[in-house]
Amino acid sequence: MTTTFFLVRHAAHDNVGRFLAGRAGGVALSEPGRAQARRLGSRMAREDFAAIYTSPRERAQQTASAIAAANSRAPVRTADELDEVDFGHWSGKTFDVLDGDPRWRRWNSLRSVARTPGGETMLDVQQRAFAFVEALAAEPGDRRLVLVSHADVIKAVVSHVLGLPADAWPRFDVAPASVTTVVVGDWGAKLLTLNEIVP
Repeated sequence: MTTTFFLVRHAAHDNVGRFLAGRAGGVALSEPGRAQARRLGSRMAREDFAAIYTSPRERAQQTASAIAAANSRAPVRTADELDEVDFGHWSGKTFDVLDGDPRWRRWNSLRSVARTPGGETMLDVQQRAFAFVEALAAEPGDRRLVLVSHADVIKAVVSHVLGLPADAWPRFDVAPASVTTVVVGDWGAKLLTLNEIVP
């Protein structure tokens, strides 16, 4: 019994790199992001997958919808386990503001133990995301599933699969509209591709 997971980071929104979107509302795909999502849908049409699970964030939902539009038989389901990191009071703040906060600096150097103000640790994120992957993998039969989520959530899953500490997050990238492929079975889990960027 083997389940293949296509871990897809949502496409770009207007403020990637300018502020911490987190769980702030109203963060939708930009026009270039919508074009990325359409290309991602075309890329994913090459795969035979059974369903799409997506974070509840608008940008992830829009990305999942674009994949579904190119793959009409795949249902889309929302999964809170794939939600963005709960950054608590940091959500919506610019990186200029965050850079002046010593807690932000600690978070970025020791994510394994640091907690966001009023939010989660990376170990919390890793536990909820990978538990969801394991639950899906435990369902009978060989399946292929698309999981649309966020960079840090995907990094947490990949770090777990590779046996890396949560603090290893800056050692690899997960770009907007990228695909990372993980296979999970009763024998364990392995990484097949990382950060495949759709042209």
